[in-house]
Amino acid sequence: MIEIKNISKSYTNKEEVTTIFSNTSLDIKRGQKIAIIGPSGSGKSTLLSIVSGLDKPTSGSVLFDNIDIHSMPEKELSQFRNKKVGIIFQAFELVQFFTAYENVMLPLSIRSGSPSVKNKNRSIVDELFNSTNLSHRKYSLPATLSGGEQQRVAIARVLASGCDVIFADEPTGNLDSINGKKILDLLLSFVDDGRKTLIIITHDMNIAKQMDVIYEIKDGQLKIFPEVK
Repeated sequence: MIEIKNISKSYTNKEEVTTIFSNTSLDIKRGQKIAIIGPSGSGKSTLLSIVSGLDKPTSGSVLFDNIDIHSMPEKELSQFRNKKVGIIFQAFELVQFFTAYENVMLPLSIRSGSPSVKNKNRSIVDELFNSTNLSHRKYSLPATLSGGEQQRVAIARVLASGCDVIFADEPTGNLDSINGKKILDLLLSFVDDGRKTLIIITHDMNIAKQMDVIYEIKDGQLKIFPEVK
């Protein structure tokens, strides 16, 4: 489903070139759960941004179903991200002046559709609020929600989009261990039920070991983590 072919990323500051990673390749199958681990500053989030289409590699290509996403015009790439890719950010990235319900509706409201489609979208969002136990918080602003509630809203927003691939950047990093486990269990249940592909960045090996494959990015290289699950 996803082919990462010899991508490299570097930044130039005056006359100095800093290489984040180089000649990185990876194949990800549909429905697979992937963990990417590595020390802080190793390039995990940069790699996620490139594979999800938010950033461009210095060289190499990222193919979704044999289509190079970084060769798309910007408008087409934006449409691709809206329909195919969901990103759960560590800092939640909720729109602060939107209610929880409006935040979850956001990826669907961007798309055009008939009244029947819009009614169907509202039904999808209502069901997500039920399944995430947030029905009583639909019309609350993000600032009034706990960290765990904000993360559940962020997950519901991604799932509402109907995306095929979910990228999660330290999705439990801002939560205590109890809420972190609840959020991870919720996310994995949705991923497994919907046969979605999951790429998760984490520092927590207990989380990483629940994925199908663990990769480590270190010293600019991405390799299968040697520890046997």
